[in-house]
Amino acid sequence: MAKRRRKKDPIAELLGLSVMGVFFFVFSKSNSFEVSGIFAGIWIGICLAGSFAYDQVKNDCLKRSGITEIDKMDGRQFEHYLGLLFKTQGYKTTVTRAAGDYGADLVIEKEGKKIVVQAKRYSKNVGIEAVQQAQASIAHYKAHEAWVVSNSDYTDAARNLASSNSVRLINRKMLIKMILEMNPQAVPDPKNVIEELPQKQIKCDRCGSSMVLRKGQKYEFYGCSAYPKCRSTKAI
Repeated sequence: MAKRRRKKDPIAELLGLSVMGVFFFVFSKSNSFEVSGIFAGIWIGICLAGSFAYDQVKNDCLKRSGITEIDKMDGRQFEHYLGLLFKTQGYKTTVTRAAGDYGADLVIEKEGKKIVVQAKRYSKNVGIEAVQQAQASIAHYKAHEAWVVSNSDYTDAARNLASSNSVRLINRKMLIKMILEMNPQAVPDPKNVIEELPQKQIKCDRCGSSMVLRKGQKYEFYGCSAYPKCRSTKAI
């Protein structure tokens, strides 16, 4: 299996190119490696300070968005959180039944427009199944369009299918932006949702211990808390 390439850090790349540029520019003017090194060092300090400030702002935005708490939610909690989030944006929201939802986790309406929403609280990229379910639910709920909202991102296949079927995909970055652009006083608190809707306690069929949410290479699953004594698992 081919190793997955690490994503390049754009800040690090920019810093490296910037330092090289400054070094050669000063060297071309002064013809001195020593002078060029001094200026390059000063420029590194400036760039590192800017990078640190950027990281501070980024971390503050993530904290204000509550995305870390959202990542801890289970699917049911995420659905109700989105219901509250859209409600504060003026939508009439309905969270559908956990079973027999016909492909939509939420139905939201505003100004005569009905939208079906698939909520996917994932740790991996969301695949085409979510897009298929969202698109299929339009006819059942007599909706005008379909959205898929996730705290993660989407596979290329999911993006292609969504594009050809006019399904709107809202990924992690877009969700964070949506939250940050709202009135902070109106944004629902993820911690309150988690407290009001505690995660279901699932027991191991083999030993009776509690099952806990675990992350596999491709998907999440419930594993026995008594692992490694008990290796029982359950699909989500």
